Amino acid sequence: MSIPIPSRQLFIDGDWKVPALNKRIPVINPATEQIIGDIPAATKEDVDLAVAAAKASLSRNHGADWASASGSVRARYLRAIAAKITEKKPVLAKLESIDCGKPLDEAAWDIDDVAGCFEFYADLAEKLDARQKTPVSLPMDTFNSYVLREPIGVVGLITPWNYPMLMATWKVAPALAAGCAAILKPSELASLTCLELADICREVGLPPGVFNILTGLGPEAGAPSAAHPDVDKIAFTGSSATGSKIMTAAAQLVKPVSLELGGKSPIIVFEDVDLDKAAEWTIFGCFWTNGQICSATSRLIVHESIATEFLNRIVKWIKNIKISDPLEEGCRLGPVVSEGQYEKILKFISNAKSEGATILTGGSRPEHLKKGFFVEPTVITDVTTSMQIWREEVFGPVLCVKTFSTEEEAIDLANDTVYGLGSAVISNDLERCERISKAFRAGIVWINCSQPCFTQAPWGGIKRSGFGRELGEWGLDNYLSVKQVTQYISDEPWGWYQSPSKL
Repeated sequence: MSIPIPSRQLFIDGDWKVPALNKRIPVINPATEQIIGDIPAATKEDVDLAVAAAKASLSRNHGADWASASGSVRARYLRAIAAKITEKKPVLAKLESIDCGKPLDEAAWDIDDVAGCFEFYADLAEKLDARQKTPVSLPMDTFNSYVLREPIGVVGLITPWNYPMLMATWKVAPALAAGCAAILKPSELASLTCLELADICREVGLPPGVFNILTGLGPEAGAPSAAHPDVDKIAFTGSSATGSKIMTAAAQLVKPVSLELGGKSPIIVFEDVDLDKAAEWTIFGCFWTNGQICSATSRLIVHESIATEFLNRIVKWIKNIKISDPLEEGCRLGPVVSEGQYEKILKFISNAKSEGATILTGGSRPEHLKKGFFVEPTVITDVTTSMQIWREEVFGPVLCVKTFSTEEEAIDLANDTVYGLGSAVISNDLERCERISKAFRAGIVWINCSQPCFTQAPWGGIKRSGFGRELGEWGLDNYLSVKQVTQYISDEPWGWYQSPSKL
């Protein structure tokens, strides 16, 4: 199944612009290792142009075109974008799949979520009008006070390759709903659908400069945004190491950031579970999106009394996973995104073996696939808490396992990480699940499931998994500044100083 790859330029000020240095980056299909197209490579000169365009869009017509327009005006644009995405879903899903290796069924699900996210924030944009001038109760009747919620300004949005269009939308939709002007820098490993999002914004007539997209390498296109004095906020999803660099650059200008970073999330399975239900959720939590999820529950902590039987059941489920070109019908595991990621994952597995762990299943390239960056779903046992495989994020289809005997031991193992994004518990004892939920040191808890994500619910972590929350009303608040307005309403003078007229 072939699909034409659109040849796009940078999207700046409502139009396509050739990069200042006229450089391009090849696009490689991870299932075939073939070059299938290219994307423009932005540099600092292009960042400066995009920032200037974004800044101008906020002040155009004294802000009436966008920043100070009614939320209902912005909502109309967001709904128009959502409708176009739904209309183009078949093409967008295929582009996503061949760009990042995601199974086509997953990619199609993502595109539905993209449209739903724009619809959700259209609703919140409309409701924002009613939230303006929210009264503040004061202890003195000589004053009135209220709160205004205003767009924070020009925002730089830096997004990853595992959910290219969806992760971009988690930031773009609320930023636009709030009245900000956005500059999106997607990962150079998967930018195709983000460039198509720019074309959709052009089609629906989004005001020029409100949304700009700069594809390219992180140091050349992302870093200048973080350090730019006219970018008012940075929102980043990616590795903890890069997040730290962005935070450092933003700190020089006291610029706010929100960060959604790495994870090494636990899933605790107790002895009272239905083994097949628990096995499916366990493999879904780690192997969904080819294992490339920041919230992957990649540390299985299973009760010792069922460990052998449960792992045997997991292996049987894994053997039933269809690993193939992501466009093939029924594919449930495609390739990882790049050769670099492929080599990195295999190195993690090799290190685990050399440290004394056991590869229960998987651990290499599937025998039937000679090309592409495919890694078998892998389960690693005999793991100690000091091993790299237990402590570091793999970002691939690799599950490591430890057993426990008591609830307290399970909690200690779960929280034994510098990360704190996701966490899961599977048990038929709901009181126990509630205790575990409170004990988890993480921003997200799943009970009797793993990885469900809803636009309406907050998403984000603690510790080295970052700070700030995306999605829901919290996602909109990320891009709003709160202004207090207080008025003295008494006819009487303030009377703190003695009036000169009474001297």
